[in-house]
Amino acid sequence: MASLVLDQPHWEAMRAHVAAENPLEACGLVAGKQGRSLSLFPIRNEAASQTRFRMNGKQQLAAFQEMERAGWDLLAIYHSHPAGPPGPSPADLAEVTYPGVIHLIWSPAANGWGCRAFLLDNGRALPVEFQVSGE
Repeated sequence: MASLVLDQPHWEAMRAHVAAENPLEACGLVAGKQGRSLSLFPIRNEAASQTRFRMNGKQQLAAFQEMERAGWDLLAIYHSHPAGPPGPSPADLAEVTYPGVIHLIWSPAANGWGCRAFLLDNGRALPVEFQVSGE
């Protein structure tokens, strides 16, 4: 099972990004090594939708090129569900393009924004535990 440790600044940057894009879905990539985040790449949602996301191709390519130059792995894909649900939507399950990569899904919570992690596999969402360092 995959594991993920998010550095506090990356966690806060994701939370700020999804809050700033609300009510539209926000999206981005988390890069790192050995399951620990080393960089965050917020990506523009070309769908400009409240219920789906499509990453800007140029920004996504630039992020992957930077990851390759730095020797980092794609650890997670993050996006928000401003109106819920707090887990993968049917569209998320149907449109998986990076199997085996953790999906961080942000949704409104009692104290702002909450986040849950999943591996999406063959139409199923498998919950994944993660940690935020410095919490």
